[in-house]
Amino acid sequence: MASEHFTETGIPPSPLIAVEDGVRLAVKLTPKASRNRIEGLAADGQGHGLLKVSVTAVPEDGKANKALIDLIAKDWKLAKRSIQIVSGATDRRKTLFIEGDAQELHRLLTDRVRKI
Repeated sequence: MASEHFTETGIPPSPLIAVEDGVRLAVKLTPKASRNRIEGLAADGQGHGLLKVSVTAVPEDGKANKALIDLIAKDWKLAKRSIQIVSGATDRRKTLFIEGDAQELHRLLTDRVRKI
């Protein structure tokens, strides 16, 4: 569950981490929502950053996970094939791996996350 852990600037820490060959993105997914949308940033109980996302799809047969990838790819103009869920496939908390140049992706996605 998200809590009120914020940086000195008053915003939650980044949900992005640059890794070899891409970035990892921490997500808190809400399925069966009224609409598909990226809601904003939050922090978990340990102070780690999360991107809060809602999708209309149900959490059955990977439908909510597919909707999450589709939404992130469309909203951030990324190829769907470059995004995969690396942990939390059956949980609301997930880690996505986005393949590409780590430094370029981290810079680009940090800018997009800040605009949420």
